[in-house]
Amino acid sequence: MTVAITVEPWDAADGVRLRAAQRAELDARYGCDDHEPGEPPTAESVSVFLVARDATGTAVGCGGLRFLGPGSAEIKRMYVDPAARGTGVSVAILRALEEQARAAGVGRLLLETGTAQPDAIRFYEREGYGRIEQFGAYVGSEISVCYARDL
Repeated sequence: MTVAITVEPWDAADGVRLRAAQRAELDARYGCDDHEPGEPPTAESVSVFLVARDATGTAVGCGGLRFLGPGSAEIKRMYVDPAARGTGVSVAILRALEEQARAAGVGRLLLETGTAQPDAIRFYEREGYGRIEQFGAYVGSEISVCYARDL
């Protein structure tokens, strides 16, 4: 699937809709709504937020960057609508996030996913992300799996 990926405001309607769909999916997978250690991302903490749109202009995926410190950032709210999965949208979003990170001087991208998300684990490993020790708010979490990639 060919997609156009643009930087959009965190609070724009399509991003809000996609993040709500992600939240509902994760709540169902984990059987609760308490499955993210640490502070939830906000417009203030996610400096770059991308939305992927298909040829009709429909928003089908998103992802953001939260800068952690000099040279590092965390991928947040990476999500693709189930109907668009397996079409290359997730790879396109990930590569666009990596480009945004490089442009901001980031040399290492980190991320957290969860034990009930084997599809995400396979995706990140396939795309060159290596498993690392839990970091930040994820340290000690029984459901967090952390990854990183040097850009």
